Amino acid sequence: MRKTWRKAAATLLTAGLVLGLAAVPAAADAGAEGTPLNICIITSSGVDDGSFNQDCYNGILTFLETHPDCSVTDIKESDLAQLVPTVEKSVGDYDVFVLPGFNFAGIGDIVKNNPDKYFIVVDSTIQDSEGNPVSQDNVYTMTFKEEESGFFAGLAAALSTTSNKVAVVNGIAFPSNVNYEYGFMSGVNYANAKYGTTAEIVELPSYAGTDLAGNNVGGNYVGDFADEATGKVVGETLIGQGVDVIFVAAGSSGNGVFTAAKEANGVYIIGCDVDQYDDGVNGDSNIILTSGLKGMHGNVTKQLENIYDGTFSGEDALLGCDTDSTGYVSAEGRQQLSEDALAKMAECYELLNAGTIVPASGSNGYTPTDFPGLA
Repeated sequence: MRKTWRKAAATLLTAGLVLGLAAVPAAADAGAEGTPLNICIITSSGVDDGSFNQDCYNGILTFLETHPDCSVTDIKESDLAQLVPTVEKSVGDYDVFVLPGFNFAGIGDIVKNNPDKYFIVVDSTIQDSEGNPVSQDNVYTMTFKEEESGFFAGLAAALSTTSNKVAVVNGIAFPSNVNYEYGFMSGVNYANAKYGTTAEIVELPSYAGTDLAGNNVGGNYVGDFADEATGKVVGETLIGQGVDVIFVAAGSSGNGVFTAAKEANGVYIIGCDVDQYDDGVNGDSNIILTSGLKGMHGNVTKQLENIYDGTFSGEDALLGCDTDSTGYVSAEGRQQLSEDALAKMAECYELLNAGTIVPASGSNGYTPTDFPGLA
């Protein structure tokens, strides 16, 4: 499925929503001096998923607002195995590719064979067909410390639950999702240890995740990013076990968890990647407690600006709160946290930013029960 857009109105995050997630400064606009860019974004679940893909897409739309000579084409390929072949088939038609998701990790050969094209890869570094890491001047990869945003989600859940049962629901156990899971667990354990909460993390063994190395990582994994029906089943099952706060990092599958929460009573959702407060409207109430954030939008815009004005530099960037790329929603009217929870989360933000707290991730060697700052 393809959709081509000229300059379009971006769906922007409301100004001032985020603690620790400011807009990323863009490079100077080259104006008429720049070469028009034909941009392509390829996703598996569409650019209207309300979270990860849409935020990347909105980063492109923000760029187009000041560069009407450029254009974007949206290609949706639901077969995950066909994502890299879709890039290869399309590489001759576009100048820049924005590729959100771990499934684009295998584009290394394409990148090397097309040095005149630019690639912005979100949530993964890349490798060639032999499994060798690839770093090229024409590719910028951005991965994030999702465990930081997950940590804040865990804090929020533990500090807000009344049933003392909380959970995290993910899509597939890709590295970014395992980071969210471990970060969430770290946040819950931190709140229990430091703030006297007694929250239990509920996991459904039948939905345990298996990471890329074949390890059972537990948690609650839908097994897909575009399966709302299964997402609803997972949500209903957790709610049936008494869970009243759920952190959802499952793409479009998460919409099913949202539906389950809306049909229940007294259940809150913590959004993921972007501020999802508007998605939480449920009659005259709202199910969104807060949202954990990841700064794809601003970083995509920045790299497009750099390509346009000729200052682009290939890099494998790991982004966290120290670059204003992770955080959570704290603005009044966009979250439902107590003043006490907000104060404690702000306190932890400073400790995390200083490196005193380092939440567990899937790769940093720490566990949710043993990480710096917990002892």
